[in-house]
Amino acid sequence: MLIDDDLVRGLLAEQFPRWAKLPVASVPLPGMDNATFRLGDGLSVRLPRYERWIGQVEREQRWLPWLAPQLPLTISAPLALGRPGRGFPFPWSVYRWLEGEAATTESLADPVRTARELAGFIRALQKIDPTGGPAPGLSNAFRGERVGTECDSLAADSLVRAKIAKLAGIVDTDAVTAVWEAALAAPAWDRPPVWLHGDLATGNLLAVEGHLSAVIDFGTLAVGDPACDLIPTWMFLPATARDAFREAVDQDDATWARARGLALAGSLPVPDDPFFAIPSRVTASLRHLDAVLDDFRKYGDAR
Repeated sequence: MLIDDDLVRGLLAEQFPRWAKLPVASVPLPGMDNATFRLGDGLSVRLPRYERWIGQVEREQRWLPWLAPQLPLTISAPLALGRPGRGFPFPWSVYRWLEGEAATTESLADPVRTARELAGFIRALQKIDPTGGPAPGLSNAFRGERVGTECDSLAADSLVRAKIAKLAGIVDTDAVTAVWEAALAAPAWDRPPVWLHGDLATGNLLAVEGHLSAVIDFGTLAVGDPACDLIPTWMFLPATARDAFREAVDQDDATWARARGLALAGSLPVPDDPFFAIPSRVTASLRHLDAVLDDFRKYGDAR
């Protein structure tokens, strides 16, 4: 269904009339899983686009207020839980608006400082008691699941191998396959599951004047294997800051091998994938893939 300003205004008028007169505007980068709107100066509204993602609403409402005071960076703050209405069939949320711009590789004032701050955030998240936390599943895209598991995930072995085959003549498929097989062969996470954000991508990291200020969009929040939270190494940080991040985040070689596999799985610009219909996405994905391959050549596998 169409999720637009009028729908948001109608939902607010029915359920939260105190906010109904505030201006509503869609954000420039609203996301694929959820539609996001700015509400006045200090609020935002977030609505899942598909039934698969409605578990994200409950997960953020339940866990973010508890996690926030234990973390070194500001995170998303849900203020109210909306119910289905006006023809919109899913629960939805009102959040506090967090100031800042989407942090990009090119905009960082001090990439090494950012690398260390992001590593500190990840380490702090992993130290929080995971008891009762959400396991990998459909509504968090199986973040934290073992690499290669056959499930509805970008990192399912059969899916990744099919994508690699379609890239013959476009990328070095032998090198890509070697990274993937090293990830599958690496020892699995054999310690208690830990908290992970699951999608520390550029759009989910905010910066003020080039310095990291907040982490948003915890829809893929889970407890499990933390390898996916290392993906910013290649998909966000510049080459000059990667060693600082690696040192500060302090993970074993097997976790790094699995993380390279996960980063690779999300960086395969298959020609018939509609996500890559925009040329800039293909360019970015090939750049990320090159970074993963360079890292593999530098550090090798963990078998």
